Amino acid sequence: PVRPPDPSDPSAMVLSLTCAVQNYDWGITGDSEVASLGERNTGTSADREKPHAELWMGTHPSGPSMVKGTGEGLKETIAAKAEEFLGKVTLETFGADLPFLTKVLSVAKALSIQAHPDKTLARALHADRPHVYKDANHKPEMTLAITEFEALCGFVAHDVLVQNLSKVPELRAAAGEDASAAFAAAPSTATLRQVFTAVMTASAETVSESISSLVSRLRKEDESALSPVDALALRLETQYPGDVGVLCAYLLNYVTLRPGQCIYLAANEPHAYLQGECVECMATSDNVVRAGLTPKLRDTAILCDMLTYNAGEPTVLDGDAIKSSDGATKTNATVRRYVPPFDEFQLETYEVEAGSTCLASVSPGPCVFLVFGGAGEMGGEKVARGSVVFAKADEAVSITAGEEAIVA
Repeated sequence: PVRPPDPSDPSAMVLSLTCAVQNYDWGITGDSEVASLGERNTGTSADREKPHAELWMGTHPSGPSMVKGTGEGLKETIAAKAEEFLGKVTLETFGADLPFLTKVLSVAKALSIQAHPDKTLARALHADRPHVYKDANHKPEMTLAITEFEALCGFVAHDVLVQNLSKVPELRAAAGEDASAAFAAAPSTATLRQVFTAVMTASAETVSESISSLVSRLRKEDESALSPVDALALRLETQYPGDVGVLCAYLLNYVTLRPGQCIYLAANEPHAYLQGECVECMATSDNVVRAGLTPKLRDTAILCDMLTYNAGEPTVLDGDAIKSSDGATKTNATVRRYVPPFDEFQLETYEVEAGSTCLASVSPGPCVFLVFGGAGEMGGEKVARGSVVFAKADEAVSITAGEEAIVA
């Protein structure tokens, strides 16, 4: 049976967290979700002349969260009472640490063409180059749009790539006639691998000539006549001039999510976030294999070798409405659940009406809550925009809104 939270019982209390803000160059300068939430969470004024890219909520050593009440790290706090905080199943399955990392991203310009390794590759990369690949875990992830959010995600369907190789001569030139003809004649996983590898490993001279020709041709056309993908290619070229990642606009699916929509990315799938703001949840890892649209280290050979080469449009999740324990639809709150095809995490969103209380879904594993708007109480702790709280496994957390609705 679910016991209601008792604020007088310390074991029922959630833990308020102070979280880490990351100022990467692709982040948004000026007002952004990361800058606003970060300063409210940390109590430190954000310098809006700097790009604010990510707010991290979790135990990863590159940006660990701290427990406000004790000043100790969340990782160390969990380790001291691992089974109580994580639950028996989570502890046995994932070990004595939080198995997921949650972030808010504010994206002003494209992130790298990248993929995240599976566990086998992650262990090998970490053993070989621990200074680059800083942990041995895989990194499946899912992305929930806060604003309209643009991304490249997975390879386009085979028939689309056949058309692109025909209609975009610069892509065909970069891939080479042999790989292009082989794919056109017999589209398959193997021939897709040939095309992508050929493009990504083309000589600097070939890439430069192809992109210069592409940009010259597109800029001669009426802007209103450009396809969304053509316009994207031009935008990427202004951000990363002459970069081979510009051509990936014609190889990967160009997706625009509406606020509240979500995509998930398994290991070994290519993607690049382009613009917008989102919540991202992933297995606890920071492993990224890059090959384009970045000034950082590129492991092009590894990226080309590791990919699944699955093709087709990605699955977009709109979330499932969650009912209360008696089976009725919640009337004082709107709750949606986003379930990916992996075990480390799932996402839920809550909008609790002013003056109302909603009981959050009880999880057999730990939970992290982020308050986006409103003010009130969560598990007996006062919360407002920017508050981040941790709840241990099997905890019944109540969310009570004050004079305005709480969004979490």
